Amino acid sequence: PGRGVECLQCVTQTYLLPSLLAKVEEKIQEVFSSYKFNHLVPRLILQREKHFHYLKRGLRQLTDAYECLDASRPWLCYWILHSLELLDEPIPQIVATDVCRFLELCQSPEGGFGGGPGQYPHLAPTYAAVNALCIIGTEEAYDVINREKLLQYLYSLKQPDGSFLMHVGGEVDVRSAYCAASVASLTNIITPDLFEGTAEWIARCQNWEGGIGGVPGMEAHGGYTFCGLAALMILKRERSLNLKSLLQWVTSRQMRFEGGFQGRCNKLVDGCYSFWQAGLLPLLHCALHAQGDTALSMSHWMFHQQALQEYILMCCQCPAGGLLDKPGKSRDFYHTCYCLSGLSIAQHFGSGAMLHDVILGVPENALQPTHPVYNIGPDKVIQASTHFLQKPVPGFKELQDDVSVSAEPTSD
Repeated sequence: PGRGVECLQCVTQTYLLPSLLAKVEEKIQEVFSSYKFNHLVPRLILQREKHFHYLKRGLRQLTDAYECLDASRPWLCYWILHSLELLDEPIPQIVATDVCRFLELCQSPEGGFGGGPGQYPHLAPTYAAVNALCIIGTEEAYDVINREKLLQYLYSLKQPDGSFLMHVGGEVDVRSAYCAASVASLTNIITPDLFEGTAEWIARCQNWEGGIGGVPGMEAHGGYTFCGLAALMILKRERSLNLKSLLQWVTSRQMRFEGGFQGRCNKLVDGCYSFWQAGLLPLLHCALHAQGDTALSMSHWMFHQQALQEYILMCCQCPAGGLLDKPGKSRDFYHTCYCLSGLSIAQHFGSGAMLHDVILGVPENALQPTHPVYNIGPDKVIQASTHFLQKPVPGFKELQDDVSVSAEPTSD
């Protein structure tokens, strides 16, 4: 049976993929030709107002089409709030308070957050909830997070080889290591042994292609690769990877014709990889710069930023608001979030004195920058880190006190 499935997959890859690719390229060619024929390329416009109204409605009311995401409700909060902050749309206080109260209901007594009120805690919605609360960035939002219970929950998921379960009794993959590292670093609950062995385990997930798979030995994938490198950046262990090999892999994922990114070798373009893949390039730039790589540009990331912006602005905007995977697909909040995140990455290089913007189309297309490790506003990362650094790591002070007491000389 296993061989039969494998053979069926081979047939699908060999015969159906070229046909699908041709259809996708045909649709995208129609879009590109329409813009070129009407001389609209210099006037590419991000439909900000339409996207804003689509997002605003989603915070209050969803159609029954979203019933399948009942276990992902913190994700919906995060996708919408992050999209709004990229569009520089303020979040009304009453909405922020309602989101805080809802996420508080999603927090488990065991620590961490579930996909909805009363659901089991899981690292993915925990990551989404913490990011959403950091985007809100108020004392009310920060106070929702039970840091002591969150740390206990992370320890309950930690495995002897350094990996993490996604939930108690669940699967292990690179996503869980990233989610754990992200929430632990933002809330200042990293202890000396919490991530012991994690960097080594992630490094084992890098395969011969150069990218990172979900677990050691698996095919390289854009989402897993982002999670792996971002986790190592948080842990300051990015040198555990072969960075040049990773760079070659990810830059090969930008589609020559479409301008967007694919998630894996021999796959179709998808708007969400505008962040998962393009977001790797600022991280690699930083890591290689720290190693003294003198070949790096000081004004551009190592991918075609304008081509990615063209793909997102021409092919991924729904006329009614919201963004999507590719022409012919439906809009959703996931693709809206990650298309906008990728567009932001493609628009902004560096920061401070090194800031260099590449804004395609009208100047009003410019989005707010996003932090390439956490994918929330850089100011929100600083604000949350500053807030939680003023608080002790739960249980760590007591541990230090115990060590100091045991180290005191005893009298005979």
